[in-house]
Amino acid sequence: MIRFSPRTAVLLAIISVAGLMMFGWPLLLHGYDRVQPPFIFLALLPLMLVVLLSELSTGGIDTRMIAVLGVLSAIEAVLRAVSAGTGGVELVFFMLILGGRVFGPAFGFVLGCTSLFVAALVTAGVGPWLPYQMLGAAWVAMGAGLLPRASGRREIGLLAAYGIFASYAYGLLLNLQGWPLLTGVTVPGASGNLSYEPGAAFGENLATFLRYTLVTSTSSWDTVRAITTAVAIALLGPAVLATLRRVARRATVTGTVVVSTSSTQRSTSSTTG
Repeated sequence: MIRFSPRTAVLLAIISVAGLMMFGWPLLLHGYDRVQPPFIFLALLPLMLVVLLSELSTGGIDTRMIAVLGVLSAIEAVLRAVSAGTGGVELVFFMLILGGRVFGPAFGFVLGCTSLFVAALVTAGVGPWLPYQMLGAAWVAMGAGLLPRASGRREIGLLAAYGIFASYAYGLLLNLQGWPLLTGVTVPGASGNLSYEPGAAFGENLATFLRYTLVTSTSSWDTVRAITTAVAIALLGPAVLATLRRVARRATVTGTVVVSTSSTQRSTSSTTG
């Protein structure tokens, strides 16, 4: 697991707070008569991520770990291409959670960002939603690195349970990103309008959003994603964890002190003579 400095932790906290404001602006900025997404956050987040990468490069991510990051991001892109979220089947979370678990929260945060970015390039999924997806995936991987210590079946069970939680949380956040931009949302069997109402009170919009995400996402896409992630972790988790930890041991740079035998012998003979 990569250790990071308190300054890196502060940067992660700042980026996370800014990201939560970016997601939750419709609920935070109530009382306005029009929908105006916070484009300032979309511009600032890439800059903050660059600062974070620079900080991590001086504190633990060297060339070997950058190579590992590149390989894992490429694997994630392939997984995203072969399981492009159809019906909620999504294998990307599986590797994000295991990667964050093995390499730590800071590496996991970067892995989530780079993985979704590369996957978007591969699958032609670049759009205004990409920064939200990158940040959501970064939180998923970072959270896995913050889980308590465990081993064996207990660890697999913990990661599977976290995969279920992360699947629902990710769906909730991504719904919050797109929901304010939709108008006239009605779902058969659901009472009332499920659209965002500019100018409405916080509690009113929150209740509407929760009904919207429950009907359109939680009961379908997110549930399938949660099942897919949990099953993948349960079946493949032990083998993949062992492989990633072996890679982590080889990629970690450890300093060694080499003592010259001849120099020691000369020093000893001169002292005794």
